[in-house]
Amino acid sequence: MSGNITPKQVALYIINNIKPFPASIGVMFWVAIIWAISVSVMPYLTKTLVDKLISGPQANVFATLGYPILLYLAMQFILQNSFRLYDYFVTIRMIPNMRQNIANDGVGLLIDKSHTYYQNNFSGSLTNKINDLTASVPELLQITLDRFFSHGLAVLIAVITLWQVSIFFASFLLVWTVIFMTGAIIFSKHLTQLSDHWSECGSTITGRVVDALSNILSVRLFTGRKSEKQLLNRTFQDAVDAEKQLQWAFFWMWICYGLSSFVVLALSFYFLCKGYQAGWVTIGDFVLVLGIMNTVFDFLWQLTREFSQFSKLYGKITQALRAVLGKPEIVDAPEAESLIVSQGQINFEGVKFHYKGTEPLFQNKSIKIHAGQKVGLVGYSGGGKTTFVNLILRLYDVTEGRVLIDDQDIREVTQDSLRRNIAMIPQDPSLFHRTLMENIRYGRMDASDEEVIEAAKKAHAHAFIVKLPQGYDSLVGERGIKLSGGQRQRIAIARAVLKNAPILILDEATSQLDSVTERDIQESLWDLMQGTPSPSYEKNSHLTSEGPRSKTVIVIAHRLSTLLHMDRILVFDQGKIVGDGSHTELLEKGGLYQTLWNAQVGGFLPDKKNTNSN
Repeated sequence: MSGNITPKQVALYIINNIKPFPASIGVMFWVAIIWAISVSVMPYLTKTLVDKLISGPQANVFATLGYPILLYLAMQFILQNSFRLYDYFVTIRMIPNMRQNIANDGVGLLIDKSHTYYQNNFSGSLTNKINDLTASVPELLQITLDRFFSHGLAVLIAVITLWQVSIFFASFLLVWTVIFMTGAIIFSKHLTQLSDHWSECGSTITGRVVDALSNILSVRLFTGRKSEKQLLNRTFQDAVDAEKQLQWAFFWMWICYGLSSFVVLALSFYFLCKGYQAGWVTIGDFVLVLGIMNTVFDFLWQLTREFSQFSKLYGKITQALRAVLGKPEIVDAPEAESLIVSQGQINFEGVKFHYKGTEPLFQNKSIKIHAGQKVGLVGYSGGGKTTFVNLILRLYDVTEGRVLIDDQDIREVTQDSLRRNIAMIPQDPSLFHRTLMENIRYGRMDASDEEVIEAAKKAHAHAFIVKLPQGYDSLVGERGIKLSGGQRQRIAIARAVLKNAPILILDEATSQLDSVTERDIQESLWDLMQGTPSPSYEKNSHLTSEGPRSKTVIVIAHRLSTLLHMDRILVFDQGKIVGDGSHTELLEKGGLYQTLWNAQVGGFLPDKKNTNSN
């Protein structure tokens, strides 16, 4: 999260989102001005009609009242047609498109966030923040122009109108309005803070609900229903307390408004009666003053209600913008160019890295992975294998030193071009709630259906796909929940096959497969390691025409038997590489690798050290 969002940032954000709609904003101002004028003009015309009726002859009433009646009707005609313009330009043309623009921009900014950002935030909460922006920004704009601007202008015109009739009543209304609005503005900071806190509680609720539902299997298996309900209840209670604090603040503001307006209205009646008795207030003046006073009291009362909604909306917008506008930790360099992979050589030069708040994991790490090499990474959990891979993918930036691919610093190339040249098969692949065809095609968006099916066959996924009722058009559920772990892994492998990038990273890519399928897929993966990227991929990835015939491959494995055919194995221990060589060479040297090999049960590494290395 970034720091506090200032009113200037909120204003600039809204201005940027209304720039594409100048005509609609113009109509909003026009309607606000016409309405504000009508608030005083209509009572003034009513006063004129009453005075003329009282003083004019009955026999010639049409001639006496004709002009003010025509003005009254003209004002009503203009007002009604202005509202229809508002419906077309604002409600129909602007707001739906503005919501779309806000959603697109918000999602785009969130997608650009760094890897650590998503490790520290609920995905459901972030989704709620985008929803808050799309719903709240247009509504806040309408409250600002349709209520605050129009009502403020209406008060000013009302004071001017009363000034023409009685300076006393004009001054009376002006002083009361200024005192009331000044108090509301002073109180607004407190209301905004309460609204912000309440909105943040709402986002937390969404995040916790999504977190519980997305882990429903764990909730059931570990009988966690009671604890989840208790956790959600505490979260809901925080939101309830926050909303109560906010509503109490409004409650006291409304009490102050109600009492003050009652006093002002009572005094107005008193002075109107005194003025009529003294002869300086006519019956028409009586009607005008009461009409304008009651109208101003009514919409100022509405403004207090709108102020409540404004504060809530403003709170939602600020807490959403804190998430959306924060600068990503990892950004492309200003003059970043596309990565061009001609060989696939990876080089760590004096790399130092540590996670925030932890001791350094890598200290002055330098190692070269030659083009086309098949390199295995082994070691106890937490030894640095995954971090090593994540630095190559630039999910994190090194603290010191450089990571080079074909002598190009990965911080000097675009992130998209870097990851376009690397195919990754994770241990726990996550799929979109889309069709199998779409999920596999995610490896290369321009692939044809035939290419997708061929990739599925190579990943040994085609056989189970065609048995599904909708085949390749079957939806896989959220995160692929409708598929087994092995099926999800085969879809991930099919993606990598389709992508056919010059650098391939496997993180326990076959750990969830049965032995027979694993053997078949190992053969496919071995073929994938040797293959030359397709011409269509070369065009999209900026790979040179003389690319490697054999991919550079990095394999993280706990089952050491899968690394027997690797050109080289790197043994990690607490961020250090304590072994480097082939399987045979490492066994001959002894040390940690031999300890790990001897300690394997069923071909897997133990979770932690339980024997001293030789």
